[in-house]
Amino acid sequence: MDQAFDNDQAITRASLYGTAAEPTYAGITSFMRRRYSRDLTGVDLAISGVPFDTATSNRPGSRFGPRAIRAASTQSAWGAAFSLGVRSLRPARLRRLRRLPFRPRHAAGHPGADRGARHAHSRSRQRAADPGRRPLHQLSAAQGACEKHGTLALIHFDAHSDTWPDEEGKRIDHGTMFYHAARGGLVDPARSVQVGLRTTNDNVMGFQVLDAREVHRSIPEQIAERIRARVGEHPVYLTFDIDCLDPAFAPGTGTPVCGGLCSHQALEILRGLRGINLVGMDVVEVAPPYDNAEVTALAGATLAMEMICLYAARHKLGERT
Repeated sequence: MDQAFDNDQAITRASLYGTAAEPTYAGITSFMRRRYSRDLTGVDLAISGVPFDTATSNRPGSRFGPRAIRAASTQSAWGAAFSLGVRSLRPARLRRLRRLPFRPRHAAGHPGADRGARHAHSRSRQRAADPGRRPLHQLSAAQGACEKHGTLALIHFDAHSDTWPDEEGKRIDHGTMFYHAARGGLVDPARSVQVGLRTTNDNVMGFQVLDAREVHRSIPEQIAERIRARVGEHPVYLTFDIDCLDPAFAPGTGTPVCGGLCSHQALEILRGLRGINLVGMDVVEVAPPYDNAEVTALAGATLAMEMICLYAARHKLGERT
């Protein structure tokens, strides 16, 4: 007789803890087979997708990214994460939030949308944050994070700086948010670092830049140590634009740039950040229409899981019994 599985755990599972086997090829998908809910009672970490790409400047399609990442995550949902020695999905209480609502014609969201999604710009994301904290990429949400933690440090993995100037304050897209975040005091450039950049923007606005060539000349542990030295104990928001990876490892993105990081480099750098004061994180710009064999979605899901492990390590979620 075939082994019996508890299926459709995205809606049927009762516990916030642990992992369980379910066929990867069938059933209702949620990130790591977590239950869909908007109830944050007793939750350590909430995970939500933002399907939005209206203000993209190049190839659209990342609105389909959260769904693709959720589907890819089922490949890893059967057991403990292979990362940091933290069995983060067993002791941590995670819940998958229902997606945030958007009207596709309104770049700034709409009155019914969650405040943390009002300025999502072009970047669909799978995001994770403490239930009492809001993600940073949305500028209105950064204000809420600052109210709780003060000015934030930023660790930004990307091929692009996303600090293109907007003196008039009218440009709202995926290339300006860190310009506004720095100018508005939401992030402290002196405590922030951008990793993997390989496009030209002469005004770094005070951010430390570890470009792709520098990453390739170093070992991951060296890059991680420089990042840790930069952010110190400051509250950190961690964002990973999937185009930080070379198109060989992540073809499914809107603005691919050759010469990027390989998957191994990115994962080992993240693992080297254990102990940072992480308060929120996201993965952005996964665009399934340009993907091949779902490799970009799998990379996005794996990176998101690594970030959850970092959060679990910092907050000692892996030490619970």
